[in-house]
Amino acid sequence: MAKYCWVWNIKPECIEEYVRMHLNPWPEIMEAHTKAGFKNYSIFQNGAQFIYEFECDGDPNAAFEYCNNDPDCRRWNAITSKMIDEKLENGDVSTGVRYLREVFFLK
Repeated sequence: MAKYCWVWNIKPECIEEYVRMHLNPWPEIMEAHTKAGFKNYSIFQNGAQFIYEFECDGDPNAAFEYCNNDPDCRRWNAITSKMIDEKLENGDVSTGVRYLREVFFLK
């Protein structure tokens, strides 16, 4: 299973709401991400910087595509994409993902 990670900055005025939403995610969002193939998905906060890390046993682009086509995820992303301080094409959160290179892993 491959691991993936990326970083986004959240607009300072949106951090509190962004954190609140992710501390209490909608059950439909959790189910859609599980069905898409996301596993061991974590988000870490460093001020306005958020670090996203997940594992995927399939194609991560296909997993994002699955969520992009899910109506509940589209509703969620319509809210959260406005909070992201990154360039997104048409509000599509997957367009702002730039995977980081892993340089160390202790198993």
